[in-house]
Amino acid sequence: MSLSPVEIRHITFSRRPLGFKRSAVERALGEVAQSFEAVWRDRADLADKVEHLEGELARYRDLESLLHTSLVSAQRTAGELKEQAQREADTILVEAHAEARRIVFEAHERQTRAVADTRRLKVQLESALAALDEPDGKDAWPASDERAA
Repeated sequence: MSLSPVEIRHITFSRRPLGFKRSAVERALGEVAQSFEAVWRDRADLADKVEHLEGELARYRDLESLLHTSLVSAQRTAGELKEQAQREADTILVEAHAEARRIVFEAHERQTRAVADTRRLKVQLESALAALDEPDGKDAWPASDERAA
């Protein structure tokens, strides 16, 4: 049974001619000693618990510091990777534009050559047809009576 400080202050002892009744005083001192022992044990238990919690707190602070360091490192790495990917994308885009210009230029050259070849062939065909139609100023086909013979 724990006694509070107020209860201890209000303990009264019956008086005898030469002082207080000894058994009452010893009984009160025993109760106070038991109460003090219980409080002392509780205090020691709480001190152990505080020590344990301070250890856990230190461990969690170390873990927090490590996590913070890891997070900062991860953010820095992510930023660097993003910048590198952007540089690579820009390089690929520049190369793609250069390749596209080269392909368009080659296609334009082929088209120009094809148009020139077409014109040249057209002129040759027209010349050949003209030569077939009038060789040496004569009709290319003999007269109908010559064909029958």
